[in-house]
Amino acid sequence: MSFFPDEVLQQILARLPLKSLFRTKTVCKIWYRLTSDKYFVQLYNEVSSKHPMLLVEISDSTESKSSLICVDNLRGVSEVSLDFLHDRIKVRASCNGLLCCSSVPDKGVYYVCNPMTREWKLLPKSRERPVTRFHPDGEATLIGLACDLTMNKFSVVLAGYHRTFGHRPDGTFICLIYDSESNKWRKFVSFQDHQFSHMNRNQVVFVNGALHWLTGSSSCILALDLDCDTWRKIKLPDVVFYGSGNRVYLLELDGCLSVIQISDVWMKTWVLKDYYREEWHTVDRVSLRCIREMVPSIFPISQTNEYVFLASHKQVLVYHRKSRLWKEMYSVKNSSTLPLWFSAHAFRSTISSL
Repeated sequence: MSFFPDEVLQQILARLPLKSLFRTKTVCKIWYRLTSDKYFVQLYNEVSSKHPMLLVEISDSTESKSSLICVDNLRGVSEVSLDFLHDRIKVRASCNGLLCCSSVPDKGVYYVCNPMTREWKLLPKSRERPVTRFHPDGEATLIGLACDLTMNKFSVVLAGYHRTFGHRPDGTFICLIYDSESNKWRKFVSFQDHQFSHMNRNQVVFVNGALHWLTGSSSCILALDLDCDTWRKIKLPDVVFYGSGNRVYLLELDGCLSVIQISDVWMKTWVLKDYYREEWHTVDRVSLRCIREMVPSIFPISQTNEYVFLASHKQVLVYHRKSRLWKEMYSVKNSSTLPLWFSAHAFRSTISSL
């Protein structure tokens, strides 16, 4: 059936979309064997890590439900269905091909799923008082998902400020962490005095065994080490400043923390090359003059060394770093109730079991 060595075939198959890959398993016994072993799963996930995409949840003002689209720089736009969850859900976080979703009608109910393989898991309810009651907006202040592909495990983090009835939050920050290996929640309490905007909460980055959020004032990055349950503050590059027309965003780039600052005319990118010494290096400096009218509404969501995905109120753009060209990947045709950046998440297609 095959005239290629197994290693060559695996390299070819590892570059297929996941749905196409599943079809190849039925071609012959050799292909089924090659795509089922641990080496191939690791190879596929490594290739996928260099090919991030964008997931956007689109709410239509004329319908009660929302749709989920995947924007791929190579393959265009496709719709993704989460109907297999049999619930009305909202995507809360994304990490290495997995999504953390919360039930809209049932507060405190969370799922973790792989939309490409359609595998899913309903998380057990915590015995603690639901974090959704800690904050006035009805949900946890921070929701994070950490998926370790090498260990084939994941964690879900719900963190929020404790607030007794009739009082303001007192700074007590309660953190609940679900561990997929033990199938249990654990809890620890600390004191934090940071605020988080919606975009800061949405852009959570998992690198170096920790989840990272940018604080609302962009004063620092708050990191949660999942191995020892401790919070750590990471300084931003000295040249980064917030306000006066500048906006700051937290992303991932090749397994490292990255910060993008957008001003009226520039988009500047830094990467944290030395995580423990907190050494930031400049990666890119892009002029925004050719999209001047869109600058106030663009938000960077995902990136590689080759391109950057950005979402605006109605469009998804991709900027190619080498050619320095901008391209519109998607535009909302109907009346969306929310800006696209409001519910956009970085995504990649992986083979990850739950």
